[in-house]
Amino acid sequence: MARISSPHASDAVRIAAPILRAVFMLLLAAITARVCLPQSEQIWQVYDSPRDLARLALGGAFCGWILFHAFSGPKDAEGYRAWFYFGLAAVPFALICLIAVW
Repeated sequence: MARISSPHASDAVRIAAPILRAVFMLLLAAITARVCLPQSEQIWQVYDSPRDLARLALGGAFCGWILFHAFSGPKDAEGYRAWFYFGLAAVPFALICLIAVW
């Protein structure tokens, strides 16, 4: 028998899902920003190596894309539920990864 889901998400899920989604995306952008920084001590030495310049450009573009999508919410109840459950697992993992790379 097929399970019929409710067309509406509860109020708690409607509040928590966008928050968890935004926090996860911001953590992902912070991890990417940290990883894409040049290996040298100063940001102005990025032009010394083409590898550092490419990493900084690609990382900056990815961070911009993530931040653009961080604040657009789910469109339906299933989207809210999916981001709620995914956020509960992904936010602590992303926080651990951020602490590890910093």
